[in-house]
Amino acid sequence: MGFPDRIERTVEIAHPPAKVWGALTTAEGLGAWFGDEATLDLRPGGPGRMTWTSGERQDFRVERVEEPKVFGFTWQVFGLPGDDPRRTYVEFTLVANGTGTRLTVVESGFAQLPDGAYRRAYEGNVKGWALELGELIEFLDAA
Repeated sequence: MGFPDRIERTVEIAHPPAKVWGALTTAEGLGAWFGDEATLDLRPGGPGRMTWTSGERQDFRVERVEEPKVFGFTWQVFGLPGDDPRRTYVEFTLVANGTGTRLTVVESGFAQLPDGAYRRAYEGNVKGWALELGELIEFLDAA
């Protein structure tokens, strides 16, 4: 493999794990910081969807729920056609850190992609996670 299979980001959030968990694992929370609207069935195998006012949507499947510490899902690879069966796995891990939370997000599964699709998906999601985690913090700070 000539390129990384995963993206990993860790941020320190000045809010308790329960508040961060709610932002990650409720339709209201996800729709406020990640998409413009969301649906979520919070159980392994449960479906979820985020939609944006631009008309874009992202369907996902809940894979792991260990409240209030781990939330994981699979979703479509950015840049691939909607009918492509390949998915990446996203996992959020929350650790109490004083009065706040250390949040780590790992997205893996990029090694399954051919070179042409890999660059777009990987680089797009590296930029995307930096943006989205910033929006998560802004949402939590404003709530």
